[in-house]
Amino acid sequence: MWHSENHFWGMHLFWWIVWVVLLIWIFVVPWDIPGNRKSKNQAIDILDQKFAEGKISKEEYEEKKALIQKR
Repeated sequence: MWHSENHFWGMHLFWWIVWVVLLIWIFVVPWDIPGNRKSKNQAIDILDQKFAEGKISKEEYEEKKALIQKR
């Protein structure tokens, strides 16, 4: 009887809340979720990695970084 009179309350209300939270999470949360991160500036990340590995000199690193940041 209670279930038929207030069919949007109880577990139905719980599931509505779950679906609303899920939809908000899908469409509002930015995609910078740990584990799924995509770098916002991949060029600088690649440059940092090359410098850390010793593939480029400090001068070349600073020159290229300045060029990338101008964009």
